[in-house]
Amino acid sequence: MSLLQQTIEQIQSTTKADHDEAVNYIDSLAKPPKSLGKLEKIAAQLAAINEGKFPETLKKAVIVCAGDHGVCDEGVTTNPQSVTVFQTLGFPKGTTGVCAIAKSVGATVVPVDVGVMEDLPADAGVILKKVKYGTDNMRKGPAMTRDEAIRAIEVGIEVANEQVKNGVNLLATGEMGIGNTTPSAAILAVLEGVDPDEVTGFGAGVGEGGIAYKAQVIREAIALNQPNPDDAIDVLAKVGGLEIGAMAGVTLAAAANRVPIVIDGYISTVSACIAAALNPAVRDYIIPSHASEEPGARIAAARLGVEPMLHMNMRLGEGSGAVLAFPIVDAALAMATEMVTLEQAAALIEA
Repeated sequence: MSLLQQTIEQIQSTTKADHDEAVNYIDSLAKPPKSLGKLEKIAAQLAAINEGKFPETLKKAVIVCAGDHGVCDEGVTTNPQSVTVFQTLGFPKGTTGVCAIAKSVGATVVPVDVGVMEDLPADAGVILKKVKYGTDNMRKGPAMTRDEAIRAIEVGIEVANEQVKNGVNLLATGEMGIGNTTPSAAILAVLEGVDPDEVTGFGAGVGEGGIAYKAQVIREAIALNQPNPDDAIDVLAKVGGLEIGAMAGVTLAAAANRVPIVIDGYISTVSACIAAALNPAVRDYIIPSHASEEPGARIAAARLGVEPMLHMNMRLGEGSGAVLAFPIVDAALAMATEMVTLEQAAALIEA
């Protein structure tokens, strides 16, 4: 059995009994019921994921998957692909946006080369699991083969499994790949059956043709490759990205290991849509972070059935919004484990 299939089959839904028991306990705390809003929802989710028990502590890591995109040849972005290389090399040095935020919240950044267009030094501090040197230009043919798409997903699974083995019990997805809002929009357009105009935005810097041209490139790629919306791997292979596949793998592995997964913005959310298409039970493990500025982000979140908790006008990527949400998850756990119940509070007064 392949690693992907094994992981998919390992994922189990959380139980209503575990969730309801956590909700009842949280309602008994020394506060008006539901007065801490989404913190209570997150805490109950953490307990349900942990089979009815609140975790004692949360060891946090964001896995940042890096890959390049052949569709950049079509002028969909103003940013050169060389940015992917030097930003990926910046993660181990702690010099990028997600690194700064992660340091402030006590999280580890784990960079992975799944498809950067150049070879990275072996001693750079990046996990080297390159499937290929960037995707092919999806406007001229499939972005990758089905086997390459599966391998990209399995890269994410392998890295996430290793982090869990090392004690990490709160994961997040992040990415680095110039041009990757284009395949993200393409994937979502296929899965949702909508015109690319509805899910295509500015990205990190849209090319001279503007958003309308970017949407047209996606429209032509879909028409040429005819991805099957009922086969998520086919969609990923034909119009997706290597790092998008790897993040889907991280999400699958988190669920298989019963570890909560905080998703970042548009690209991470689309990757989670791929994971959820492979096993819908993945949704039980997803904690959304921020509402991306990309127009398709709301549609992707609705597809997953999640509601981002932060509205910060962010669109950096890298997992920056996900790690920004880590302290909220910490606060939810602290609420559930540090507060006393109303009954305990009354006993303390009487004592």
